Order: sequence, then C-alpha cells, then structure tokens
Amino acid sequence: MSLGHACVDVYQGAVAALVPYFLAERAYSYAAASGIVLAASLLSSVVQPLFGALTDRWRLPWLLPVSTLVGGAGVALAGVTGSYPLTLTVIAVSGIGVAAYHPESARVARAAGRGTHTSMGWFSLGGNLGFAAAPLLVAAVVGTAGLRASPLLGLPAVAGAGLCVAATRAIRARRGAEEDVRGAETDLRGGSGGGCAGRDDGEEGGNGLGASGEGRAGRDGNGDGGAGRDDGGSGGQGRSGGQGGSGGRDGPGDDWWSFGRLSGAIVCRSIVFVGLSTFVPVFVRERTGWGEQAGTAALFVLYLGGAVGTVAGGRLAGRFGRVAVVRWSYAATVPAVAGVVLVPGPALYPFIALTSAGLYVPFSLHVTLGQDYLPGRMGTASGVTLGLTVSVGGVAGPLIGALADATSLRFALAPLIVFPAVGRLLLRGLREPVAPGADGAVSPTGPRATR
Repeated sequence: MSLGHACVDVYQGAVAALVPYFLAERAYSYAAASGIVLAASLLSSVVQPLFGALTDRWRLPWLLPVSTLVGGAGVALAGVTGSYPLTLTVIAVSGIGVAAYHPESARVARAAGRGTHTSMGWFSLGGNLGFAAAPLLVAAVVGTAGLRASPLLGLPAVAGAGLCVAATRAIRARRGAEEDVRGAETDLRGGSGGGCAGRDDGEEGGNGLGASGEGRAGRDGNGDGGAGRDDGGSGGQGRSGGQGGSGGRDGPGDDWWSFGRLSGAIVCRSIVFVGLSTFVPVFVRERTGWGEQAGTAALFVLYLGGAVGTVAGGRLAGRFGRVAVVRWSYAATVPAVAGVVLVPGPALYPFIALTSAGLYVPFSLHVTLGQDYLPGRMGTASGVTLGLTVSVGGVAGPLIGALADATSLRFALAPLIVFPAVGRLLLRGLREPVAPGADGAVSPTGPRATR
C-alpha cells in the first residue's frame, strides 16, 4: 500500500513540477500556470469527501487500481493537449483519480497496519516519496524531450494499479485465515463456546451456539459483549446471555468541533504547501540564476524533506502526543517559510528543507487525529484530511500568481509566512482524542459493507 501510494502521489507532485515547462514552452503567465494546479486540486477537493462518505458505507477495493490509472492518465495527456482548456480538463480528471484513491486507501492501509500510528506513518511516507520523485521524473522525461513526451509519465500508474491489486488480495487472504482460526476456536469450545465476537468494523457478532449461550467479548468489550464501531454495528452476545453493547466504541463520539479546528489548520498548511510547490522552482531559478536544474532541486528538497518528516512525526507522537507535535510543527514552520522568502541566494535551500519538515511532520498525524475525532466517520475524516483541506490550498494559487504578475514573485509569496501562525492559533487548546480500542487498533476488515 505504501508503494502504491507513491505511484499515485507522484501525480500530485508532477502537476507542480510541470509548471516551469508550461511557462517556458507555452509562455503561460504566472496566473495561468497556477490555474493548472488549481484544476488538479479544485474538483479533487470537492469530490474527495464524497468518496470518503462512500467508503464509510461500502468497501470499495476495486476503486484503488481504477483511480490510480485515472490519476496517471490525466497527467500523461497534459503535455500533448493543444489548448489551455483541454490541459485544464485532463489535469482535473487526474485530480479526480487521486481524490478517489485516498479515502479507500487510508482505510485499507489502516487495516493492513492494524491502526497503529507508525503504520500510517509508513503509508504516508510512500505518498511523500512519490511527491519527492515527481520533479525528478518530470525533469527526466519532459526536461529531456519536452512536453510531447508526457505520455511516458503514465507508467507509474500502471505499476501502482498492480500494487493495489496485490495488496487488497493479501489483506483479503489474511482476513480469511483469521476467520478460519476463529472458526476453529469456536469448534473447539464445543457446547460452552459462544458465537464469534462482534467485529470492530460494526458487523454483528453471532449468537451463542452452546446451551449456555455464552458469547466471546469483542475487542472493545469487557465481558458485556464486544462493542461495534460507531457506525452502528452491534457487538457479540454477552457472557450473561444478554445482547452485546450497541454500536459505538467505548469513549466519546464524533467531535465535530475539534475536527473543524483541525481542518482549518490543515487548510492553512495547504495554502503554504501548494503556494510553494507551484512557485518555488521558478522563484529559486530567479534568485540563484542557476537555471531549471536549480528549480527542480528546490522542489525535490521541498518534497523529500517530507519523507523524513512523516516518519519522524509518528515517532515523536508516540513520545509526546500527536496534538503537541502538530502544534510544534506549525510554530516551527513560520520562521522556516520566512527564510525561504527573505533569505537571498543559495542559502534559501536549508530553509526549504526546514519548511518541508515543518509541513510534513504533522501530515500522517492529521489523518489519525481526524479519524479519531470522527471515529464513526473514518472515510469522511480521511476524505477531508487527505483531500478537501489539503487540496483547497490550490484555490489560493491563482491569487498568488495574479499578485506575482502585478508585482513580483517574492512579494506574492510573502503572505505565506502568516498562514502557519494562523494554523497554530486554531490548534490552541485542542485535546488529544481517545484512540479506537485499547491499543489504538482497528479491525482489519474496515467499515461494514452494507448488504
């Protein structure tokens, strides 16, 4: 799943990496070039929560390879379309494919890793490595042969689709093996053996088959029947013969207020990240005078630092808590972005790396925090934290581009210094949510499929 995530997110990074080539070969203005980034993010930001709601209701593993191929096809066609509207259209289609991928993939990845923060960190790492590889891939293909070679950019999508199929089959096989083991245990219990525990994903546990009607407690149960998920599934029958607890985990329910504040902070992060992703290659080229290679290197640093930051975020969260780490990251990003905008010449590269770390350390933590604030709506939470709030930053791109056309690129990027500070204010007083289950794990089967 992590490698498949890399093959998908390479197309998010590729859109920004293509901007300098659109400026050079098609003479687009800053505003027009940033409009391409907006096309990739606008529809994506709107439809991703919809896909999240669908994955709350149904398991859709087939969506992973299909969405991967759609995401790759849009970027592959971007360089061969002859008009600006067609370019926007195929880039928008790519954005829809990426949007369709993330909610279901987050559910499947969390199931594969049994819900630990570290496993989600590795899953996010894959996406960040895909981001980091994007400018190198685009430079190797488009930088060598021009925009007409863009169909070659579709190759990672083919590989990613195969990885998605392999991952979902492996998870299905593991789930089948676990169910066989549970069935064998039930058979060994004989007359005193109760029904299978209610699954964490909300499916009803079986009633006791023995004379005493004894049922095994579910994961969240304490002898009174396993609790189902917040989506309403009921747990297995309790030891006393009474029905298990009703749907809903032990602990508080959906906390929309905290989720809204977290989402607002992610929007601030998104504006900074999309703004820098779009214009840093051109900005660094202007500041250093080193040509296209300098811009590609800067974008690579911006994306690669995130690969390290994501893993570090999971480890730091295990020691200090997720909310504390997210707050520190936003605070540290303020001076880092200021260095990118204000420090002259090649000295800005270390500040790009620091900005990348500040933006990426909280990345996977955003996902698990959102899921734990909305434990009954994990697909929706994933769709918002991975999609809507991340992609909405693209809306600011044309505004930055228009301001750069009217003034200078440096002046247009200066407001980005403020947004991490605003995000830090939104996180003030935010509480650490109660993770699902005693160990933070979730069922490998994910949300219940509606029959």
